[in-house]
Amino acid sequence: MSSIEQVVYVVDDDPGMLESTVWLLESIGLRAIPFISGQAFLESELQSSHACIILDVRMPGVGGLNVQEMLRAKNINLPIVFVSGHADVPIVVRAFRAGAIDFIEKPYNEQLLLDSVQQALSRFSSNKDESRLQAVLQRLDSLTPRERDVFLPLVQGYTNREVAEQLGISIKTVDLYRARVMKHMQAQTLPDLVGMAIAAGRVDPLQLRENSLAAEE
Repeated sequence: MSSIEQVVYVVDDDPGMLESTVWLLESIGLRAIPFISGQAFLESELQSSHACIILDVRMPGVGGLNVQEMLRAKNINLPIVFVSGHADVPIVVRAFRAGAIDFIEKPYNEQLLLDSVQQALSRFSSNKDESRLQAVLQRLDSLTPRERDVFLPLVQGYTNREVAEQLGISIKTVDLYRARVMKHMQAQTLPDLVGMAIAAGRVDPLQLRENSLAAEE
């Protein structure tokens, strides 16, 4: 097997959804490997490091978010596209905070899913990855000292009020600097900003505060 073969692992406890997703991926020439449970996937031997995962959130036994955490604990950082028929804000935020590429509600739009998968697989272009990372690092370096003071606790998961208390400034001032940080870093959302911080090595995704981003939504 070629070491650069791209694979999509599909993990879903719904046999019909699993089969249709595999068929969809294979219809555009991708290799899809199905798993009927999170536990079965975790116990398998990955057949390619150039891969992404389509992962159902709610499954009996080991759920999707637990699978994500266990993979990260093993230092397996494959891009994940979550799918779920029962998503809520805390779950979505937690998934993105830990590095998910996308979160798609069932029943999903086929082209939307395929676009997300292609985006995930494109991350294995080393030149593109290096270019993106360098751009993020340059934007981080361009932040002022006060912007950096606000940036770090924000991406760690502290609320605006908590940041204000830590820095001894008003919440209004934190709001101002937060907006400036988002603009300078070219982040559309707080999860985007967290993803940049993780990619740049500024924060450990496993040490971020539980549920704190959801409170900011």
